[in-house]
Amino acid sequence: MKFVARLLLGAALIFAGIGHLTFAREPFQAQVPAWVPLDADFVVIASGVVEICLGLALTSLSKYQVQIGLVTAAFFIAVFPGNVSQCLTHTDAFGLNTDDARLVRLFFQPLLVVWALWSTGAWKRPRQESNLRPRD
Repeated sequence: MKFVARLLLGAALIFAGIGHLTFAREPFQAQVPAWVPLDADFVVIASGVVEICLGLALTSLSKYQVQIGLVTAAFFIAVFPGNVSQCLTHTDAFGLNTDDARLVRLFFQPLLVVWALWSTGAWKRPRQESNLRPRD
């Protein structure tokens, strides 16, 4: 089950990354907060490349799946302010054209973090290591 979940997450990231670079470039640009001190197109391209790399890593580098899971979760956390900004600035993109739709979307980002951690075994790893430490 975790293997399939990891492959699905990887495929979704590859698809989203390709979207960043091609057919969904403008909607992704609309999600880059105005306070980001970089060109919105650069942010979209860079994040698309990162998504493709993470997707490929999730689907092919099982030896490093825990580390990749942690990096993927960190990526989802790093882009979360863009989702918050879209909600607060009432920016329409990807069919999210109401405040309610943008608000509901915010609750899905933590699920992606959990998905990345659970499907790669990174969720369990810190707890296992803490059990190995000597206790006082």
